[in-house]
Formats: sequence, C-alpha cells, structure tokens
Amino acid sequence: MEKRYNSFVGYFRQKYGHRLQKIVIDAGFTCPNRDGTLSRGGCTFCDNAAFHPGYSVASKSIATQIEEGIEFHRGRYRNTLEYLAYFQPYSNTYAPLARLQSLYEEALSHKDVAGIVIGTRPDCVDGEKLDYLAKLSEKHIVIIEYGIESCKNETLSHINRGHTWEQAEEAVRMTAERGIMQGAHFIIGLPGETRDDFMAMADKINGLPIDTVKFHQLQIIKGTAMETEAREHPERFVTYSLDEYIDLFIDILERLRPDLYIERFAGEVPPRFVNSTPWGLIRNTELLRLLDKRLEERNTYQGRLV
Repeated sequence: MEKRYNSFVGYFRQKYGHRLQKIVIDAGFTCPNRDGTLSRGGCTFCDNAAFHPGYSVASKSIATQIEEGIEFHRGRYRNTLEYLAYFQPYSNTYAPLARLQSLYEEALSHKDVAGIVIGTRPDCVDGEKLDYLAKLSEKHIVIIEYGIESCKNETLSHINRGHTWEQAEEAVRMTAERGIMQGAHFIIGLPGETRDDFMAMADKINGLPIDTVKFHQLQIIKGTAMETEAREHPERFVTYSLDEYIDLFIDILERLRPDLYIERFAGEVPPRFVNSTPWGLIRNTELLRLLDKRLEERNTYQGRLV
C-alpha cells in the first residue's frame, strides 16, 4: 500500500535502491549552553545517554564505533549494504574546522560508510564550516540535522535552549544556499505549548527550506531539570495517550507540505531513563503501523490542508 506520508526511509530506497542505516557516533562534543559559553546545564529536557546506543562511546575511536554499530544492526537489518555515520550526541559542529574535518573524514574513510549525518544546533554553524560540508557533499551523502525543538522563542528560553527561532531560520537559509541536504528536529509537548502552537508550528516548518523533519513526543528523563519542573509545576505539561498523540500528529501532518520527508514522528527511550512508560513498551515498527492505520481510518494524508 502506498504511504499516506512522505517517508524518509522510502527516499533512500528509491534513490539508492536499498536501505541506509544510521550508526550513532559519539565524537566527544559538548554544547555552548553546557560549557559556559552561553549557559550551563544544557537543555532542561536533555540526557544524551537516553538517546544513543551502548556501542556509541566517546572513548572509542570512530572506526571502532562504526564496526560495533554495523554488528549491532546486522541482525535487525540484514539487507543493509551501506551505512551513514550519525554524529548525534550534543552539538557536532561545535569545534574548530580542522577537528571537524578529521572526524568526518575518518568516518567517511570506512568502506561501508556512504555518508554522514551531523546533529547540531543552529548557532553552531558558520559560512566556513558550511562551505566545507558543501564540498564534501559533492562526493558523499552529507545531511545536517538541526535541533530546533520549538518555533516559540518563549519556549526556547524556558528550556535553556540558548538560541532563537530567528537563528534557526538563518542557519537553515545558509545551508540551503549551499545545496546541503538538511533536516530539523522538533519536540511535541514542551511545557506551556498548546495544540494551537503545534498547528502554527506546521506553518513555520513549511516556510523553512529543509528536506526532512523529525518529531518526538516530550519524554521526561530522570535527573533532568525538566523532571523537577514537571514535579513542581505539573499544570504546565500535557501527557498524551498514544491514540491522542497519533491524532495530534496527523493534525500536524495534514498541514505539512507534501514534499517534506518525515523521518520520525515519535520515539521511546529505554525504560530505565524514565519514571513511567505511559504507552507501554512499544517498538518503532508498531508506532508506524498504528500511524498508517489511523491515517487510513481518517482517510487523510500529508499536506491535505496545505
């Protein structure tokens, strides 16, 4: 059955004829809102250990992480022929260009790595770095994934993000001008945000010259500042059941332009990092199946209301 939304996995299969699996790389970066440049403590929701696998450890070499990552994924994705080195934890352009070149090119030198995906912040790129990545993209797959999280400056300040929506717009514009493939990440359910905010977010996303978009529902991670806030001010938070969240996401999806590739719409961290798992223990494949089912029940699709 044809998908009712533009799947990013489908993009790779169509363009390259097979799946390309990401291998998470921890290259030992930090963030300007952690090291004192802008702030300390990082984003109030953040514990990066909850979002990347055990083989991804900064003390290991890039080559070792790639080899262990391939072995990790081999059982689940047996038909994968090539991989993408995903520089994910923290801000992976937050270093001098010479260091970035060394890390990226080490990953690209592996025979099974077809490209790199770079997770970073909008305030951690500049023209020199983007020029280098544009040159690199002439021979390899290069994708920048900007963590933007919210379109509201009030929310970005509240969660100690350390950058503004306007900075995100500028970084995305500079990246698009150089022809680099790029995506953006947003969190649904940040404190104080409402359904109206999420619908307005869809309109703002449509105005960005991005190729992909990734969403996650807010998850309250143990030990974070947001866990303390949720305990002391529960009125700021909305907890969605799985059915409620899927319907909310479909409302957003209907408003997203149809050429955007949807990379993810939800995800679950390992249970040990949270105090509750309101959706139970559910795998991503089941989440996607439920999304497909609900789209069919509602007889709707990405971009219907654009």
